[in-house]
Amino acid sequence: MSRLYDDDISNLQAKFDAQKIALAPLMFQAARVLRDSGILETVKKHRRTGLTPNEIAEKTGVSLYGVKVLCEAGLAMDILKLDDEKYFMTKTGFFILNDRMTRVNMDFSHDVCYKGMFHLDEAIEKGKPAGLKEFGEWETIYQALSSLPPKAQESWFAFDHFYSDDAFPAALPRVFKYKPKKLMDIGGNTGKWAFQCVDHDPDVTVTILDLPGQLAMAKKNIAEKGLEKRILTHPINILDRTQPFPKGHDAIWMSQFLDCFSEDEIVSILKRAYDAMDEKAVLFIMETYWDRQAFEAARYCVIGTSLYFTAMANGNSKMYHSKDMMRCLREAGLTVEEDIDNIGISHTLFACRKR
Repeated sequence: MSRLYDDDISNLQAKFDAQKIALAPLMFQAARVLRDSGILETVKKHRRTGLTPNEIAEKTGVSLYGVKVLCEAGLAMDILKLDDEKYFMTKTGFFILNDRMTRVNMDFSHDVCYKGMFHLDEAIEKGKPAGLKEFGEWETIYQALSSLPPKAQESWFAFDHFYSDDAFPAALPRVFKYKPKKLMDIGGNTGKWAFQCVDHDPDVTVTILDLPGQLAMAKKNIAEKGLEKRILTHPINILDRTQPFPKGHDAIWMSQFLDCFSEDEIVSILKRAYDAMDEKAVLFIMETYWDRQAFEAARYCVIGTSLYFTAMANGNSKMYHSKDMMRCLREAGLTVEEDIDNIGISHTLFACRKR
């Protein structure tokens, strides 16, 4: 006979877990201030002897009151531990302070998402990025990127690049075994993939397709590197279904791109990619699918990112299950020729051709 609640934890633990969620926004900010105020760094430097609240206040310049409320919150989150009235750092505290992924995620959550997430219910109801109003009046965050406040812009690109930076070097040999000479980079952003391609293969040329605002940043980077003859740009509004993709490329690249669109929009994009491809062309799609993650922490982060898409980015996209993407590919007339997991931190690479 099935039980109503089939959890393997006690009621006491379940209630505690519920309280963690209920107070999570408060604790998140406490963890961030513990990091940014220098308290964690100071405690780390005295990890063998520990520090009293008075000593922490003296060394950091934070008021004794501030030290007490922040360190007690750190105690509740297992960021700090208290022994003989002295605070010591835990392993979790070490990762809050030193782990790059944690720092990137925390900065992105605070600088880009935090205020906007207050409007999540409105975003769900309307299918629009209601939280984006915290920065200004745009339809999507992609139109806003070049105009975001400097800290928000910095944290957005740090988040975006962190997950692609490790994946790009691993993907390059997978892509260039097909020996592409003309590669189209759809949603190429600031040009990071394009630069790696022309460094990897001296004979390849790359055309970046993106919104004009994004291409302005890419053009600046291209000019600084003197690569105007090898990296071209093609301004386009991907959401305008009447705008076709340029033909004549033997490879098309989409990285962390299709998750920015609804399934209906994905099919439209893939159909235009299909129309731009000849029979030998290859379409490469690199994404982070929540069902393909090797570690629970990665799965948690990928699923959490969907909420950013809902409230801040566009209101109708998410981090997809791999079967959802395969269904979209079939609907567009494409088939997956290669399916490779564990590219970089958490990516999967599909190499697709016309059916």
